Amino acid sequence: MLGRLVESGRETGLQAAAYFRGEPVVDACAGTVGPDGPPIGSDTLIHSFSTGKGFTATLVHVLAERGLVDYDAPIARYWPEFAARGKARVTVRHALTHTAGVPQLPAGITADELCEWDTMCAVVADLEPLWEPGSDSGYHGWTFGWLLGETVRRVTGMTPGQALRAYVAEPLGVADELFFGLPEDELGRTAPLVEGNWAAWLDSLPPSAPFVRLVAPNRGVWTTAELANRRSYLLADLPACGTTTARAAARMYAALLGDVDGVRLIGPERLDLATGVAVSGRDRILLRRFAKGLGYFLGLPETGGGLMAFGHHGSGGSVAFADRERGLTFALTRTRLVAGEEGATGQLVADAVRDCLR
Repeated sequence: MLGRLVESGRETGLQAAAYFRGEPVVDACAGTVGPDGPPIGSDTLIHSFSTGKGFTATLVHVLAERGLVDYDAPIARYWPEFAARGKARVTVRHALTHTAGVPQLPAGITADELCEWDTMCAVVADLEPLWEPGSDSGYHGWTFGWLLGETVRRVTGMTPGQALRAYVAEPLGVADELFFGLPEDELGRTAPLVEGNWAAWLDSLPPSAPFVRLVAPNRGVWTTAELANRRSYLLADLPACGTTTARAAARMYAALLGDVDGVRLIGPERLDLATGVAVSGRDRILLRRFAKGLGYFLGLPETGGGLMAFGHHGSGGSVAFADRERGLTFALTRTRLVAGEEGATGQLVADAVRDCLR
């Protein structure tokens, strides 16, 4: 199926992976690394933008399981500078549910600044909430990463990328496949992204759209192939995004649902807490109705609907999720960034996997 999608010209490179009841059942790929490069393999790394928010949420839950993070603690307990400008009562739970009230970036922010951890933490610490924290939810597209990532850094003494490796990737045996920022020696096996119609779709949004006006206020920080193919961006520790293989992402979600080769990331009670409906309604930034758990979106189209499924999309059409009802986890990575009907590949492939398991 993936090969047909590439042959048709709809896709340039794909990976799909699935686990069913803790066992791998799909590990497929098609396409090439760049137009003249080698075939994409199961171990090819593909930057998948906000699919990585699911990695960040998972890391926070693992730390909470160990007693290092309290969802209802103010972020300022761990990161005192964050209390500035009325944010003293913003909690970790607010960050996970996009209710912290600080989704915005300064209008003149540059891609170079985006990649500087200390610079961006200072920017975020100085933000003033746009609404009363906890009163409403609006997608924190970029700031999600620093809100939670600096919390992780303060409680572990590690960068977010180091903590992801130590607490999630290494226990699962995917330390070379699940990343925020890439080690420099991994750049060579990372497939470049290709623009489909994604950048054009972003360009079509009116300047008044909250996503354009607040979350990505200039082209330099749009989640496009141009940004993702920058060396400095790929190397930067940015826990709002992630670079991965499909099989690593599917394995991570499987280890949230239950035991995978002797590893279970969190217990059943925390899973219930993390993936239950925490907020629901019209998102102030995305201007659509969503249900959200603690760091995950619930009932995404690719999941077949239903609030027993949780996960996260990435710009341009990547996705990873777990379906608790079916015992299924699924991930799709792709190199061609698309929007609209062209972006439905994740749902198409996930539907095919579900059909095979019936």
